[in-house]
Amino acid sequence: MRRWHVPEPLACAEVRAVDGTRILLRRHGNMDGPRLVLSHGNGLAVDLYYPFWSLLAGRFDLVVYDFRNHGRNPPSPSSSHNVAAFASDNERVFAGVARHFGPKPWTGVFHSLSAVTILHHDPPGAGASALLLFDPPIFPTSGEPLDIDLLCRRFSRIALKRRARFERRSQFVELVRRSPLFRRMIPGGPELAARTLLRPVDGGNGFELCCPPECEARVNDYLFAYTVEPDADDLPCPVKVIGADPTSWFSFLPSMTAGGVTAVDYDFVPDTTHYLQIEKPDECAALLVRFLERHRLA
Repeated sequence: MRRWHVPEPLACAEVRAVDGTRILLRRHGNMDGPRLVLSHGNGLAVDLYYPFWSLLAGRFDLVVYDFRNHGRNPPSPSSSHNVAAFASDNERVFAGVARHFGPKPWTGVFHSLSAVTILHHDPPGAGASALLLFDPPIFPTSGEPLDIDLLCRRFSRIALKRRARFERRSQFVELVRRSPLFRRMIPGGPELAARTLLRPVDGGNGFELCCPPECEARVNDYLFAYTVEPDADDLPCPVKVIGADPTSWFSFLPSMTAGGVTAVDYDFVPDTTHYLQIEKPDECAALLVRFLERHRLA
């Protein structure tokens, strides 16, 4: 079994959101390369995607960050845990990336929740030169838009029932291994999840989820309001959507029309689910690089 170790960043910086929430930026990869800014999906952490973004480290200047109440960031009030707050945080993040690591054109690489969030900036994309969006939950493959709301509410109920504390990381590893959501995760993925999605309990014994279940559920409760297909004419930069296998029960489409699909340059990775970057990282990275090369951004 492979053991994944996220290396120490080349540089770190901290930005403050409007309400004072602290968000940690970490720089990896080739500082002289084109810049990619990467984030993650609901309830996860960007370090969980290391098997994917490590493949880009030799060529690209990588800046990774977690959303509030996720990953390496300290806890903040759950009342401010919503897509509008995430979009506001992003404005501070992107300004902070330029301020701390130097101004440079950048491409956004976002999955699921972070993909939806970046589309709700004004303009969509928030100044990126291009966007790579992995399986944004915009349209269900069933073709029934309301199915998104049903799915989100289902996951909200699951999140609220989820165990939040563990005596040992190994308990969480077994939980991930048994989960049907992660059954296609790469070897070593459950162990990486235990190291990146849990943190030691402050002042106590054991470990707890970095993203509390009530925060994950709160996003799912209201995500349907933000799952709106963007107008291609409003997109100021090239956009590529890399989706999960559309025959999977847990995957999404960027549009329900042929014109909408071609407007954003859609591809999918066969035999994957919504978590495609930690199921087939090599294929995901190859599609990303080809897109950037075609637009002379690599």
